[in-house]
Amino acid sequence: MIKHTLAFTALALALTASGSAQDITAEPNSDSVYLEAGFTPDPTTVNVTSGGTIDVSNVIDGCSGYISNAPDVRLTFSANSSADAYPLYIYAKASGDTTLVINAPDGNWYCNDDGSEGTNPLVVFGPAMSGDYEIWIGSYDQGEYHDATLEISELSGS
Repeated sequence: MIKHTLAFTALALALTASGSAQDITAEPNSDSVYLEAGFTPDPTTVNVTSGGTIDVSNVIDGCSGYISNAPDVRLTFSANSSADAYPLYIYAKASGDTTLVINAPDGNWYCNDDGSEGTNPLVVFGPAMSGDYEIWIGSYDQGEYHDATLEISELSGS
């Protein structure tokens, strides 16, 4: 299972693109989170509502779902620069089909659909980068909005 998740995550990370119809500088819809390596509780969770009116597949290659203009969550993360640093798992859990769209500190876009359990998305940053991660939780289908939980962990992605 770990090998499958890591292989799938590598594929998800390879699907990056530039482009933007969404505003990475906008105030987040749900919350701003500040974490540093070794944070507790792990996972840290944020309640969000998925979805929006922007079809992200029209603006970022390899991404799917409908998102809002503003990010749902802005994570400011201070990574551990040592060789034994943990990866950073960012994933969502919802009763409906959701997607993840993340603008990472390196300026690249990372997306995933169904990389975790069922129809839940997962993106893994290994090694984690320090800086701001603007995170959107999309709904796979237009016009659908789901109560969701964004989870951020250094220990697990499910």
